[in-house]
Amino acid sequence: METKNVINYIVKWLDDYANKANIKGFVVGISGGIDSAVTSTLCAMTGKEVILLNMPILQPLNQFDRSNEHINWLCNHFPNTKGFVQDLTPTFQKMCEDYPKDIQDDLTMANVRSRLRMTTLYAYASHYGYLVAGTGNKVEDFGVGFYTKYGDGGVDISPIADLMKTEVYELAKALNIVSSIQNAKPTDGLWDNDMSDEDQIGATYPELEWAMLYIENDEKYAFTERQEEVMKIYTARNRANKHKMEPIPVCKIPLSLKLKI
Repeated sequence: METKNVINYIVKWLDDYANKANIKGFVVGISGGIDSAVTSTLCAMTGKEVILLNMPILQPLNQFDRSNEHINWLCNHFPNTKGFVQDLTPTFQKMCEDYPKDIQDDLTMANVRSRLRMTTLYAYASHYGYLVAGTGNKVEDFGVGFYTKYGDGGVDISPIADLMKTEVYELAKALNIVSSIQNAKPTDGLWDNDMSDEDQIGATYPELEWAMLYIENDEKYAFTERQEEVMKIYTARNRANKHKMEPIPVCKIPLSLKLKI
């Protein structure tokens, strides 16, 4: 991958899209991870205004600190950026008080956190008249569906969604993203215990990318024992999360029935 050319291409794509939409800026949620760091930097490179939101919800301190470190780094390099800390912990805790206790399993409430952040991003975007820039990469968005529907999947544009996770790391290195983020283990930031993506999925991103490319390229070679295990993880998640990746099903009424209404 010609990293510099890819960076320039995405920045121009962002700029052109915003210009055509007559939009002056972007809003990006900063998680302390590689994807949001790269996405926000690419948005800043357009020269348009960028709102950077650190939205902790009972967040492990290392994630919160990495988010602030990146926001400070970006604001020091790009005067068109502004950073805000929007502590959503009290709001989330109030929701926990109001929701029936018997529906509050761990995954449900992790998704509630993500959707609360999405609501906050759009509150800022609505006020400023900006676009919400998504931070999902290709293997997450179109491979295993590792995101929350109407949470971090609720965005206006997806500048890095055609890049594999490993390619995002290449861009991060070229962009000189702060080392603490480049070296951090990937996490979705939705758990109190700092659980990593690999802990949740059971496979690394390079392994998932291998499975995705194996299927896309219609490869035929025999699997190793580990590759067989990874393929089972990938295909199971891909199948279970198709509803996130495909358009909402619409019940099409036959014209013959409509004419009788």
